[in-house]
Amino acid sequence: MGRGDENGLTEAFLREPRRYTSHQVAEMAGVPVYRARRFWRALGFANVADDAVEFTDSDVEALKTLLGMVSSGLYDEEHVLLMARSLGGATARLAESQAELGVEALDQAGVPLADRPRAWRRRAERVVPDLAKLLVYAWQRQLAAAAGRMADQDMSAVRLAVGFADLVAFTRLSRQITSSELARLIDRFEGGSADVVTSTGGRVIKTLGDSVLFVADKAHVAAEIALRLVETHARVRGLPELRVGLASGPVIWRMGDVFGTTVNLASRLTALSLPGSILADPAMAEELEGDRAFRLRPVDRLSVRGLGEMAPFTIMRAEAG
Repeated sequence: MGRGDENGLTEAFLREPRRYTSHQVAEMAGVPVYRARRFWRALGFANVADDAVEFTDSDVEALKTLLGMVSSGLYDEEHVLLMARSLGGATARLAESQAELGVEALDQAGVPLADRPRAWRRRAERVVPDLAKLLVYAWQRQLAAAAGRMADQDMSAVRLAVGFADLVAFTRLSRQITSSELARLIDRFEGGSADVVTSTGGRVIKTLGDSVLFVADKAHVAAEIALRLVETHARVRGLPELRVGLASGPVIWRMGDVFGTTVNLASRLTALSLPGSILADPAMAEELEGDRAFRLRPVDRLSVRGLGEMAPFTIMRAEAG
């Protein structure tokens, strides 16, 4: 039994009582418990003891829903498990971030540690219903946009412009500032980067604290994003300089992430870029040729780790020339 159980927090956030063991849930769903546990593990939930009363009516309905997607023929079981893993991973990160924000709010309010469990229970009553509505709303909007992009696309041959941006000398800086200062710096970087990418027409694939991976359907959109990222972060006091690598070509989409040589190339070019600069591969430069918004300057041939030699280009605004 964890501290959340001792303090009544688990049921406060679940918003319903725990009634069943894993075997009872599996029996009500009409499957062996080993099969039920496959789905629970895919969602990111650890196995519990056979006699532990940990499950609610919602657990029963969720398992029935997953099984129904298989039995209806909408998906085979492996695809449902993949979907469950994606959902579990995304919601786990979301839950961690929301819990951290909750802790910060209680810290700022000066709530003593001894009073935290009661404060958390009150917070759950007020916050969980609204967060649940927002989660469904945001997911439906994102799903509508993703389905619209992919409806008539051959996913085995997607061509995108890929950008990888990171903060220069971030590791050294992280050793020189406090943990709270580091957290604020990362928040500013990730939030500012996401704003730039989405408002310019791109999509953030993931952030890694000191770096961001993004994609765009067109080379000129990716180039504009890169320039705005460098310009925007240069105006943020205390933030290290940014460098960006861009590449254009086929990518592999899988569970919301992108893979392949084009992605690797963008990452490698970032490592070769000078602080405050943007380095693009020849394919990206070719697509930007003739675009009056940008100025392209060839650089000497570089050895790109794992990909051989290449003659990339730096990208600048045309008026900078």
